[in-house]
Amino acid sequence: MGARAAFAIVAVIGIAFTATAASAREIVPFEGRVSPGTIVIKTGERRLYYVRGDGTALRYRVAVGKPGKQWFGEARIDGKYVRPAWAPPAEVKRDNPRLPDVIPGGAPNNPMGARALTLDLDEYAIHGTNRPSSIGTYASYGCIRMLNEDIVDLYEQVSVGTRVVVER
Repeated sequence: MGARAAFAIVAVIGIAFTATAASAREIVPFEGRVSPGTIVIKTGERRLYYVRGDGTALRYRVAVGKPGKQWFGEARIDGKYVRPAWAPPAEVKRDNPRLPDVIPGGAPNNPMGARALTLDLDEYAIHGTNRPSSIGTYASYGCIRMLNEDIVDLYEQVSVGTRVVVER
């Protein structure tokens, strides 16, 4: 394969990735009774909204908890982590006893992905994923999964203390 053909393939892959990343999040009108800077997760839609101050929100596709593993209510972000290690919670470990006690950050089998925003409620987080095909589904034990490029985008915009509202 010549250099020109290889460049063309890379360019096409780059265009496809950009289109996918661009369509994964969008600015949409948002009417709600929450203040700007709040994260609203609509479980039934499998969407996360980051509310802006101009009547709009950034909307992201997410994976949410499986039936029976979902939670609803309010929390706050209590930690921000880049390529975090993951220690399976007891319930996950019980259901999957072959899992190691800790999976290092950045490992291909680490389900936390590129970033994690931990919540001050139990062992839940909003995080990236090593299973992008799960986005848009009911897939987790209660965590909110995002595409890695989307969690990186959200991570840059929020701070510790950000309010998170999870609705049906």
